[in-house]
Amino acid sequence: MEHDEPIEHTAHSAPRGFNWILVAFLAIAAFFLFSEHRAHLLGALPFLLLLACPLMHLFMHGGHGGHGAHGGHDENSERSEK
Repeated sequence: MEHDEPIEHTAHSAPRGFNWILVAFLAIAAFFLFSEHRAHLLGALPFLLLLACPLMHLFMHGGHGGHGAHGGHDENSERSEK
């Protein structure tokens, strides 16, 4: 049995316009959360900035292999070996 039309799987697709409704709902919820809890959010801001320093130190050092990987692994030593 052959069918010329492709079968569309619509089990995971949202109804048309659902994304805009979700965005509007989230924007309204964020506005009310911010307006009602502004004193709490702005009061915690200095502590969040202080907390960002050690977190950035922990997570940003992953790009260069940590503190122990500096001995003899620079670009000049790799070029001279070739």
